Amino acid sequence: MAQPLIIDSIATLRATVAGWRARAERIALVPTMGALHAGHLSLVHRARHEAPRSIVTIFVNPTQFAPSEDFGKYPRTFEADIAALAAIGADAVYAPQLAEMYPPGFATAIVPEGPARTGLEDAFRPTHFHGVATVVTKLLLQALPDVAIFGEKDFQQLAVIRHVARDLDLRTTIIGAATVREADGLAMSSRNVFLTPAERSIAPLVHDTLQAVAAALRGGTDATDALAAGEARLAASGFALDYLALRDAGTLGPLQPAQPARLLVAARLGSVRLIDNIAV
Repeated sequence: MAQPLIIDSIATLRATVAGWRARAERIALVPTMGALHAGHLSLVHRARHEAPRSIVTIFVNPTQFAPSEDFGKYPRTFEADIAALAAIGADAVYAPQLAEMYPPGFATAIVPEGPARTGLEDAFRPTHFHGVATVVTKLLLQALPDVAIFGEKDFQQLAVIRHVARDLDLRTTIIGAATVREADGLAMSSRNVFLTPAERSIAPLVHDTLQAVAAALRGGTDATDALAAGEARLAASGFALDYLALRDAGTLGPLQPAQPARLLVAARLGSVRLIDNIAV
């Protein structure tokens, strides 16, 4: 396949999109921070199913990292990313420099509420969704795609982005795509490369525990007891648990009667923080 068009400026992005629009072509956007794996590529496949034109963004966004987090060591594999995207037929890669996204004097942020304030990721990364909401809103306004594809692995992020797009009347339809997993169930993540071999061998217990808790809930076990058993299992296996929670799948607030439920977890294993979720 041909190499995708590499775009590094808003002006070029908008000119490219305008050309496609002139031919009445729909456009799908896949925002990423690079270090692409099969999970990301599945989002691009979904994008190409949704629209004849696909744009993948590669931008490691500093505003969603706290000072104590891993912005500096976040993996950057641009050449490999481009080769992978060429192999699956992505049309364009938008890879702006920092000054293009946040020019001197930049002083505006989106501060989301609703699903961004539910005591899950926000309890441990209080400014994270400010950065996510701001950069995603900018990307959606820069590209004006018909659809944008996000993975369900970051389920709270997906809920926040849906809320922001709705509340700000953005024209883009937000689509969630299923989590892609390794053969042993571990959710694919760019940060998995930082797991030691020993940690990698027990990391699949995160997903396995979610499945066990969900099975207990479906079998009639009280939610408090099912969650406590899951927490104990993870702790006994060496995980430092941030949360294991059963929430309303739409709002991520307390579970409401007759509403879809989502089971979500965040746990640290050595230096790596793993997140995952499944429907219940």
